[in-house]
Amino acid sequence: MEKRNTTSDFILLGIFKHTRSHLFLFMMVLTMAIISLMANALMLLLILLDPQLHRPMYFLLSQLSLMDMMLVSSIVPKMAADYLTWNKSISPAGCGLQIFVSLTLGGGESFLLAAMSYDRYVAVCHPLRYPVLLNWRLCFQMTLGSWFLGAADGLMQAATTLSFAFCSAHEIDHFFCEAPMLVRLACADTSVFENVMYVCCVLMLLIPFSLILASYSLILSAVLHMRSQEALRKAFATCSSHLAVVALFYGPAIFIYMRPKSYRSANHDKVVSAFYTILTPVLNPLIYSLRNSEVREALKKWLGKCADFKYQQT
Repeated sequence: MEKRNTTSDFILLGIFKHTRSHLFLFMMVLTMAIISLMANALMLLLILLDPQLHRPMYFLLSQLSLMDMMLVSSIVPKMAADYLTWNKSISPAGCGLQIFVSLTLGGGESFLLAAMSYDRYVAVCHPLRYPVLLNWRLCFQMTLGSWFLGAADGLMQAATTLSFAFCSAHEIDHFFCEAPMLVRLACADTSVFENVMYVCCVLMLLIPFSLILASYSLILSAVLHMRSQEALRKAFATCSSHLAVVALFYGPAIFIYMRPKSYRSANHDKVVSAFYTILTPVLNPLIYSLRNSEVREALKKWLGKCADFKYQQT
């Protein structure tokens, strides 16, 4: 079988066609990406500037916003350029970089959500011991650990995927380079790597997900025994927003990386990937800002300051 030149580019077939309906969908996706970048940047600024938000919970939330911004920035500009210029090629180095960045951020977010569930567990179940059980040192350690584990997984999968010899048909039926899609183009036997990749997915997805389920099971048990209606309402409001983010992240990720090969479909994969790389980063800051009274108050305060400053200038 003929193999491609190792210096030749891959071709990203994309998710949109050049029709009126797909042009409308493309504009919607581009708008959502811009909203995502602005909303997550606003969340970062609020957490940075407002002293009331200088707590471990919001520091973890700021890292989630940073990861979402980086994920959108690593995928959407290339996708938009491909669609608008009709030049759908991507170099092996660029493809490897996309795999590395997406897996680093995806894996890091998986562990970060587990850290955030622990934060909620301590806040609800052991509020008086919160400064001891979740101090700033532990918060930084969990954050650095999330970034490191995600980067280790991304580096391993990107390097291994690009080490395969690819066949002459090196068209990727996707809108960005994702390891499972690229492996399908390999001429060599990839069964060992696919098994290793599956084990990595178990470690990066199911273990944190299990920890999250355990944390929220304990939280639910504690909440049901609360006598104060106000405390009960606040606990449910905070934890429900976290569970919404967990569902939005883990559902698509497990669908893409842990589904049996026989059930895979390129069209389904593209839609689900668009969901967790574009739609979820839009929803995350909206969920936290709309469901969190402290974030809403911080936003109102800084909007008021901006209005006062503008009034003084005039």
